[in-house]
Amino acid sequence: MSAPQQPVTENPTALPDADAGSDDAVVEPIDIEPAVARGAGGSGDDLLVREGDVAGDYLERLLDILDVDGDIDLDVEGDRASVAIVGGRLTDLIGPDGATLEALQELTRLAVAQSTGVRSRLMLDVGGYRAKRRADLSSLAAETARRVSTSGQPERLSPMNPFERKVVHDVIASVTGVHSESEGEEPNRRVVVLPDR
Repeated sequence: MSAPQQPVTENPTALPDADAGSDDAVVEPIDIEPAVARGAGGSGDDLLVREGDVAGDYLERLLDILDVDGDIDLDVEGDRASVAIVGGRLTDLIGPDGATLEALQELTRLAVAQSTGVRSRLMLDVGGYRAKRRADLSSLAAETARRVSTSGQPERLSPMNPFERKVVHDVIASVTGVHSESEGEEPNRRVVVLPDR
């Protein structure tokens, strides 16, 4: 199939005018609703399914390039797409303290945003790392809440990434007598658990 002919302009290196009649200046619309539809009805769910599909395709190509065996599981959890790479030897995709996983998640979100035109909040897990980390952090948060409630003294936890801090905040929010705040700047931002006054 031949490419459509470009209109001839006086200056061949000049950009076309951004008028409605210029095919060169028109950005093709995508087949989805804008981001405001994310939480409303079926179109938001359709967008999340599409995000998962785009992410799955992107990650399958990446696994092929890296020659890593793994299966892609797609899901929608609440208001975000969830993608997991399972099976095989996946420790290289997790990295120290999940650093490679965080970078891979950001790259996947960028690939999804490029395809859909909408900023993605997709969550990626590799080899169950995030699921195990969530369970460990939930236990840590519950134990810290118990100590703070008993002693009446605030406790600062180690620096955490946004995913980890959210897990801790969610657990603390469910415990009577304590609350949590975040302090510091990335990458040293941490959760502080405080007694209610």
